Amino acid sequence: MRYFLAVTGELHFGRAATRLEIAPPPLSRQIAALEEDLGVQLFDRSRSLIRLTQAGIVLQDHARQILNRLDVAFRETRLVDNGGAGRLRIAFVGSACCRR
Repeated sequence: MRYFLAVTGELHFGRAATRLEIAPPPLSRQIAALEEDLGVQLFDRSRSLIRLTQAGIVLQDHARQILNRLDVAFRETRLVDNGGAGRLRIAFVGSACCRR
């Protein structure tokens, strides 16, 4: 999804690859694999222009939401692990603490 969003942001495989610090051919293969998995074409490609298809526009919105939610999940998980958040349950049973 990050690769896909990088290409949608740049609308250029070379610039997106540079931004991702990878070579363009692996990026292109990843996008082609994503398109094959989904069974849709995400980009209209020509020599001078790359545009999102309607399917690409729909996936772009969902991909942003997914990655944002994933980032939140990672932050909250780390916060709980570090003791900065979580649940503390305290119970009190009156008959267990006091003798009559």
